[in-house]
Amino acid sequence: MTPAALPGQGLRSRRWLLWAALLTLVALLLGVLVFLAAEYEQARDQAALESDATQVATDIRSGLLRNVQTLQSLHSVSPTPDSWVLPATELLNAHREIMRLEWRDATYRLLAARDTPFRGHLAGYLERDQFLPEMRQACESARRLSGPAFSASYFWPMSGGQGMELMEMCLPVVRPGEPMGFLVATYTLPGLLAELPGRSLLRDRGLAFTEPDGTRLALHSTVQGSQRSLSASALLDLPGHTLMLRLESPRRTGGLFPNVLTAVVGALSLALLAVLALFGRDMRRRQRAELEVAEALAFRKAMENSLVTGLRARGLDGRVTYVNPAFCQMVGLAPEQLIGTGLPAPWWPPELVDEYQQRQAVRLAGQTLPREGYESVFQRSDGTRFPVLIIEAPLIDAQGVQTGFMSAILDLTEQRRVEELNRASQDRLQATARLATVGEMASLLSHELNQPLAAIASYATGTLNLLQDVPETPVRADLALAMQRISEQAERAGRVIKSVADFVRRREQVHEPVAPQSLVDAIAPLLALQAKKLGIRLQVRMPAGISAVLCDRTMVEQVLLNLARNGMQAMPEGDPPQQSGLRVLTLSARQTRLHADTRPGGPARRLWVEFSVTDHGQGMSAEVQAQLFTPFFTTKSEGMGLGLSLCRTVIEQHGGALNHEAAQPRGTVFRFTLPAAGFVLPT
Repeated sequence: MTPAALPGQGLRSRRWLLWAALLTLVALLLGVLVFLAAEYEQARDQAALESDATQVATDIRSGLLRNVQTLQSLHSVSPTPDSWVLPATELLNAHREIMRLEWRDATYRLLAARDTPFRGHLAGYLERDQFLPEMRQACESARRLSGPAFSASYFWPMSGGQGMELMEMCLPVVRPGEPMGFLVATYTLPGLLAELPGRSLLRDRGLAFTEPDGTRLALHSTVQGSQRSLSASALLDLPGHTLMLRLESPRRTGGLFPNVLTAVVGALSLALLAVLALFGRDMRRRQRAELEVAEALAFRKAMENSLVTGLRARGLDGRVTYVNPAFCQMVGLAPEQLIGTGLPAPWWPPELVDEYQQRQAVRLAGQTLPREGYESVFQRSDGTRFPVLIIEAPLIDAQGVQTGFMSAILDLTEQRRVEELNRASQDRLQATARLATVGEMASLLSHELNQPLAAIASYATGTLNLLQDVPETPVRADLALAMQRISEQAERAGRVIKSVADFVRRREQVHEPVAPQSLVDAIAPLLALQAKKLGIRLQVRMPAGISAVLCDRTMVEQVLLNLARNGMQAMPEGDPPQQSGLRVLTLSARQTRLHADTRPGGPARRLWVEFSVTDHGQGMSAEVQAQLFTPFFTTKSEGMGLGLSLCRTVIEQHGGALNHEAAQPRGTVFRFTLPAAGFVLPT
């Protein structure tokens, strides 16, 4: 033997082993199928026997129910014991399963009784009174149920050492509005088995009543022969008692079905062996082709899953046939929710459906597609909108026929966000430049205006000195008061300019205790002039004993003045009307406790004073409120948009907060808080 022959022999040996294993498996399959066929036959016979046992129990229960109906009619035609005897005899002749009928009163005293003519007198062996407990038990149950009730079975001995199982059925006898006692029917269990079930169900079968442990109580028939038999049990549930019914049937042996099945399976097994040889070669070829296709699909799937560009394929009818994970993530829907959907698409915003429908009609009509792409707006499943760039191309199949359109979708949200950030940065740079310009202007104005203001104050002081030599007249008093006001306002203007310059240069501000009333009094003359001009009533509410506030007097006066002027300008002449009583500007203050203090050893809460300026204008829209404190935003034709922004900055530098809310019945309330003078702000 040459060494080259060894591999061939090993291959043939392995092949014979495979064939031997295959034949062994076929033989085992035949044996298992024959066994399963026999088990199937037995299971089918057992199921049929259990169904017949249930039917027998149903027949007996139905027969007892019919007997109850017959017994109920007995007293309707025979109201007295004497007239009752003859119908009872006829009933016993028609129903052999009933051994005895008794009519007893409510105390179980016997009124009338009849025995079946087909058996000897039962009382000849034992006294009837010995079995009254079973009867009374049934009658007590019947009294509670207001219907028929059965007692437990008991053995009644007979001549020759024999006997039978009996069972009492007690039925209440009721006349209209008056109980008449009980009707007691004594059933024999063998009679129930012989008379009540259908005859077709008992052919060549055994039927018996048994105890739960298998002890036989009554027997009607048995299975002939010594072969093995099948048995099925069914419960006969009666009012007051339950019996176990047992039905037996001989087990069938042999049969055509297993033999035919074996032959068919054998032929099919041989055919299978022949077909396996033919399919082996084809299976190997198919496995190679499937492996190549699977690798190609896996490669394409990996590319699609790695894309951030959404891909969507549609048929010529507009229905979606394919989506990739990136597109599903864009619109927030699963592939199952997208594939198969038509127009309108679920990612279209509702208000743009008509526009998109027209655009898609042009696309689906076969017109030239914009290969450079076009922008659109999609809607996610949560309702949010986002911009996209769509590039579409025809979808061509292997035969060169267009079957639809392939779209590439780019989410422009991040690009738009970057563009918005760049634009916001430019706006902030411009705003910063304008603020720097405003700071330079403030410094220049503070430098240039100091000398004119000092000259005004000097001239006012000189005029006052000259007026001292003028005799006292009303005109002199008015001129002196006017010059004094001019001097005070000039000095105040100087302080304002100095405070603004310090504010712009971020110098440390000097905070001092100031009474809230003095803050209002300082700006009251200016407010009174403007209020008189506009026909507005100025109202000041300062409660007595309110704490002084720790602040920069000049800057807070400017905040109050700015808010009050804004409130007056919010109430132009004629709105609200003069007669409505709403042309009122209210300045008020109150003490409050806000802002928990976490300083070691400090009070639990800080004492603050809240100022409020209330107007009754038309109020502000939501768009205006959103940009109210934005620098350079203004609703006035001549405004710069810096007033409220500077006011908030001043209040926040004092540690307080400036906010606003709607007033009732109309208008706006601006509130800001300042610390009480008893508390020193931390540096």
